[in-house]
Amino acid sequence: MTNVLIALCCVIFVLGPASGLNHLYGDADALLRAQNAYFQRWGVIPLDLWSGSPRALITPLTALFVHGSWLHLLGNMLFLYVFGGMTESRMGRLPFTAFTLIVGYLALFGYAAAHAASAQTLVGASGSISGVLGAFLYLFPKARVTSVFPFLFFLPLRFPAWIVLLFWFVLQWQAAQDDPNGPGVAYLAHVVGFALGFLYAWVRYRRDSVGATRGNEPATEGESQP
Repeated sequence: MTNVLIALCCVIFVLGPASGLNHLYGDADALLRAQNAYFQRWGVIPLDLWSGSPRALITPLTALFVHGSWLHLLGNMLFLYVFGGMTESRMGRLPFTAFTLIVGYLALFGYAAAHAASAQTLVGASGSISGVLGAFLYLFPKARVTSVFPFLFFLPLRFPAWIVLLFWFVLQWQAAQDDPNGPGVAYLAHVVGFALGFLYAWVRYRRDSVGATRGNEPATEGESQP
């Protein structure tokens, strides 16, 4: 399902106006108007969400499959590809699918609750993918992840997942504190999604880890490494 979700997001993006590849939306001013209308129709607008509109209650789900640019899409899909496969293998296809959709919905809903008066449109699967990262941190903390950091001269180095993901979470948390009015990237949705994903994995799989430890068997870590 990880590959299916990636493919679905890519197809929706290419066919939509944000990619600039679908000439049915026109070009220049016509394309810009189509993009704005597209985001407003399928994205989350906190002000509308709290207005009581039944249609607006669906947008935290539809917004998960809408991305604003090529960079936005490719960044999200890269994280989903790296961390989604092992998480799905542990959870199972249907539970993993339900998990990503529910956590993504709640992450965007949480952002909208914190910025209830905002009329800015919010799109993207970042909140959902953040939930996958949170679950991955609990399920595979010792898995080694190839990462690059600017302060390490962008050298590709392998670190334990708990170091990479906690570092990422701290960055998102700090960015959310520095961005109280909610413009730009919805860092708060990342924080909410990550926390929900970690808590879900802790509640759901804590007994499995304890049982494996009591039986002198290592908890499942996964053989493949991102």
